[in-house]
Amino acid sequence: MRRADRLFQILTLLRKRRTAITARQLAEILEVSERTIYRDVQSLICCGTPIDGEAGVGYRLSRHFDLPPLMFNTDEVEALLLGTRMVQAWSDRQLASAADTAMQKILAALPDNLRHKDEQLALLVPDCHIDPGLMAYSDDIRSAIKKRYSLTIHYCRADGEHSERTVQPLGLIYWGRVWTLVAWCELRDDYRTFRLDRIQQLTSEQQKFETGPEKSLKHYLEKYDEN
Repeated sequence: MRRADRLFQILTLLRKRRTAITARQLAEILEVSERTIYRDVQSLICCGTPIDGEAGVGYRLSRHFDLPPLMFNTDEVEALLLGTRMVQAWSDRQLASAADTAMQKILAALPDNLRHKDEQLALLVPDCHIDPGLMAYSDDIRSAIKKRYSLTIHYCRADGEHSERTVQPLGLIYWGRVWTLVAWCELRDDYRTFRLDRIQQLTSEQQKFETGPEKSLKHYLEKYDEN
């Protein structure tokens, strides 16, 4: 976690609490040392953040300290919360964690009447039916898409036939039941889709590829709509 993100997290944790929180508790939550917490809190205080600290009690924010409220209405907050729960239930751990921290930042900056909507939201997204295999290699694939690195995949088709392909990953699509990789297949010189739960092995080739008007996720979706 970057130091700037950690400082914001400390502010968020202090702002959400009505009672003091100790350096040890902060250290456990943020997975850093207590010494790091001491330095971070001192940095916040030096920047003018009104943090009160007492040995053996912990830290708390001044009651008069507040962050500028974000101008969301109730429906917008509920939509953000529902989207966060979908990401947490249906994506990989890295994205789920990012969705949670992003939502905590948003909630921390909301006015009081909207701040506790997360506890009141009556919209649930159960993840009990999601097979972890549906998100196999999701982290690696997302990284390759961003860096435009080719991938070699060992794939098992629905009929049980195995194949090895070198592909240029363009995007991931969730169809409600499975995650699918949209890629340019170098063997077929065309678009192909691969279910993540059927990928047996995946290797990044560290080989850059280029996209263009006729080789991109946007172009694939346009062709898909035409069919």
